[in-house]
Amino acid sequence: MDEQQTLWQFMSMESDKLFSQTLQHIGLTFISLLFAIAIGLPLGILIARKRKLSGTVLAAAGILQTVPSIALLGFMIPVLGIGAKPAIVALLIYALLPIIRNTYTGIIGIDKNVIEAAKALGMSKIQVLFKVELPLAMPVILAGIRTATVINVGVATLASYIAAGGLGEFIFGGISLNNTNMILAGAIPAALLAIILDGFLSIIQKMDFKKLRKVLVVFPFILVLLSIFYVLPSAYGSGLTAGFTPEFMGRQDGDLGLKSAYGLKIHTVVISDAVMYKAAFAKELDVISGYSTDGRLKAFNLKILKDDKGIFPPYYAAPIVRQSSLEKFPLLEQTLNLLAGKITDSLMTDLNYRTDYLHQTPNQVAKDFLVKNGLYKPAKGGNLGTIRIGSKIFGEQYILAEMYSMLIKGNTDYDVETKTGLGGTKICFDALTNNQIDFYPEYTGTGLLAILKPNKKLVERITHNKDETYNYVNSEFVKNYKIKWLKPIGFNNSYALMMREKQSKALNVISITDLKNYLDKN
Repeated sequence: MDEQQTLWQFMSMESDKLFSQTLQHIGLTFISLLFAIAIGLPLGILIARKRKLSGTVLAAAGILQTVPSIALLGFMIPVLGIGAKPAIVALLIYALLPIIRNTYTGIIGIDKNVIEAAKALGMSKIQVLFKVELPLAMPVILAGIRTATVINVGVATLASYIAAGGLGEFIFGGISLNNTNMILAGAIPAALLAIILDGFLSIIQKMDFKKLRKVLVVFPFILVLLSIFYVLPSAYGSGLTAGFTPEFMGRQDGDLGLKSAYGLKIHTVVISDAVMYKAAFAKELDVISGYSTDGRLKAFNLKILKDDKGIFPPYYAAPIVRQSSLEKFPLLEQTLNLLAGKITDSLMTDLNYRTDYLHQTPNQVAKDFLVKNGLYKPAKGGNLGTIRIGSKIFGEQYILAEMYSMLIKGNTDYDVETKTGLGGTKICFDALTNNQIDFYPEYTGTGLLAILKPNKKLVERITHNKDETYNYVNSEFVKNYKIKWLKPIGFNNSYALMMREKQSKALNVISITDLKNYLDKN
């Protein structure tokens, strides 16, 4: 009961944002559906007329349907940028196959004698299509539209990765922040929306033709009206635009802290860290929530704004390991600690630059570093058990996972299994506590604020000292989770606000306070 009340309280507190995201989600779903029907229906009719084309067209639509949605969005960003355009095109592509296939199936399934009778009455091809074929095929066509609608509601959650809004902002923010209420606040409305729309279209599909004809007359207008919902919450005035990750939006050392400590008011879109740097470089965003050791800082000439009120705590990286794994693999701790203190902020930035911008593989970057620092040894071919390494879904974590893999293989008789790209903090930490992995690299600030979540006074007291932060998270993790923080690697990858260097100079914005003052004046 308490959990339900907590969820209800969260949804009540975030009701404005939830309403806005629901409208965006409906709008994205129906804008793409409108275009999918406009393209898919004529294509289905065409291949029903010229059946030699049916195999090619349906195969092409099927292949597009199998492309992973994240990859599809990524392919479109260089051409269409971020925001609604790539999201709508991706959703349109996913909706095409059921509409084309059902239109084709519905028309070719009509009794040929009926078609011949219509022609015998002197009907033209257009008349046969609109007065015979489409009315008879309509239940099958509507079934395709129904399927496409439900698909779009689900896939539209991924639109938040590219700053297109929708209920995915809550879902992915919750996954990153280890916040179940936030996940449910996005997932429940999305599921209800899919059920309601499916039920509504099911009723239309079962109508007799006289009633159906009246509904179909207004159906395009309903689609257009629902599409407009996307525009309503998206409208904003002129000024600077910030792109923040889902995790940053919900953190006290993120957007919440910027508002409470600085009083920062800036138009904000939610975006994946995989594309926000490029969006800033392309001038589609003015301010982004980056990471202080990210290689793309160097690649895209971005400047970190000084955190003059100190809302970003220390984020020193260190492997966190299950105590049971340390007992099972006695050489593991000393092997992982070979990397302790070896990587500075500037060195990590350079290593990230090599993967993020020069497109070198994490494996090669990791090996080059270990060789240069005399830490690399050829793999022994372990036979004393397998250590499972996890990582989050960004370059730095891939590099660290590869380094640890090589150190284990070269210094012990253990084998290694890597489970990289596990997503945000919640996924990695859940995998660790559920014994799906043995360790992964984590950051002291994330351990403190996203996992332990102590009271504000304690956070303020310990976050100004990196050793106090480390000692606190280590003792609490051991006590609460039986997980140990090993020695820090050396670098501090804290959150940071950043702008293009040229823009920072032109606006004379050097610190976050300068940014706040600039926005207040403009």
